[in-house]
Amino acid sequence: MAKSKRQYVCQSCGYTAAKWLGKCPGCGQWNSLSEELAMATAPGSVKASLAKPVPISAVPTVPQRRLPTGSQELDRVLGGGLVPGSLVLLGGDPGIGKSTLLMQLSQHVAEQGHRVLYVTGEESVLQTRMRAERLGALSERIFVLAETDMTHILGEVETLRPALVVIDSIQTMYDPALASAAGTVAQVRQATALLLQMAKAMEIPTLIVGHVTKQGDLAGPRLLEHMVDTVLYFEGERHYTYRIVRSVKNRFGSTHEIGVFEMKESGLVEVGNPSAMFLSERSQGMAGSVVVACMEGTRPVLVEVQALVAPTSFVTPKRMATGVDTNRVALLIAVLEKRAGLLLQQSDAYVNVVGGIRVSEPAIDLGVAVALASSFREQPVSPETVVIGEVGLTGEVRSVTRLEQRLYEVQKMGFREAVVPAQSQRPLSVPKNLTVYEVRTIRDAIETVLRR
Repeated sequence: MAKSKRQYVCQSCGYTAAKWLGKCPGCGQWNSLSEELAMATAPGSVKASLAKPVPISAVPTVPQRRLPTGSQELDRVLGGGLVPGSLVLLGGDPGIGKSTLLMQLSQHVAEQGHRVLYVTGEESVLQTRMRAERLGALSERIFVLAETDMTHILGEVETLRPALVVIDSIQTMYDPALASAAGTVAQVRQATALLLQMAKAMEIPTLIVGHVTKQGDLAGPRLLEHMVDTVLYFEGERHYTYRIVRSVKNRFGSTHEIGVFEMKESGLVEVGNPSAMFLSERSQGMAGSVVVACMEGTRPVLVEVQALVAPTSFVTPKRMATGVDTNRVALLIAVLEKRAGLLLQQSDAYVNVVGGIRVSEPAIDLGVAVALASSFREQPVSPETVVIGEVGLTGEVRSVTRLEQRLYEVQKMGFREAVVPAQSQRPLSVPKNLTVYEVRTIRDAIETVLRR
């Protein structure tokens, strides 16, 4: 007979210890271990697997079929649609629109003639209907279940056999076989394991909602992200209308893809041209404003980088950044001082990526550096110029990936000039009506852009 044993589990990273510890050895956080009861497996209760190893060349290939979501932006992030049997984790801040997105997705799937099971653990059936009325998602093929018991949920899935299952949210689900409360690491892990087993066995794509901590990470153990097939983050400020769905893990497609949506009264509306959206309110003729071309997955996106350099009144000047890494900005300022001769040690520097998007690739280094130089010299950059390139510590401008794809997006958006790294490997294919200036150092780039 199975017996329960006491253990201490970190609520942040899932580290398990036999005794209570003040500091978690896994993530280093203090007072994050809580006591839980775990069921010890009785001897002989684990069934032996009947699977046999086979040569990988003998595994039959099956054409991959996907379930369209009805949204081109969401299909792009997922890699072409929902794969049968896949388990997708959607995380985001409270109130950002996760339930709205999933309800609209359920409506699109129901319109294709499929049944959808929407399991809500945080709201009643009436509250879910009110949201569906507002979004125009009152379909007879959408079945709502207000339940948190995983045994009951799996039984309803077996009976209904839907084409899509939505779990909102995973932190409210629990397995009666475990003695711990819902929302603990053990329960979240167990509920996800049961859903994963159900999805693979019945080939039902399943979407689960995960809460986000104050640090912006998914709540619960990191093991949760390893268990699922796809991890999506729903980003954006609740006080702004634009939302970004970002893929950080996808076993069936490319990662770091983004889908852009606009929140309206009728729900989320997809934005087909993110570059035009991010540049719609661009200030022209102002010093410190530069347009850069970054890659979000396989999609080139043009964004505006703004910089403000002002004399400091403190002993140590401030370095603040929004949308880019602050340490990277401090590094670029040091390169500008050493390699370009800009004395910024007595000035505060602020950098912002307009539109609420966060860019992490090094291809925007040159744009950030030029924006800082533009603000420092009080010389505006031409509104028809786009800057692309990575900056090294010696002041050299290094090449970036998919440069030609970025240039075609620059030309499509109506820009006439582009400053790019010098190409020594092969000649660059330049679109029509676009003038390209190749630079080798950060000093050359600044003189080229601010020459007027």
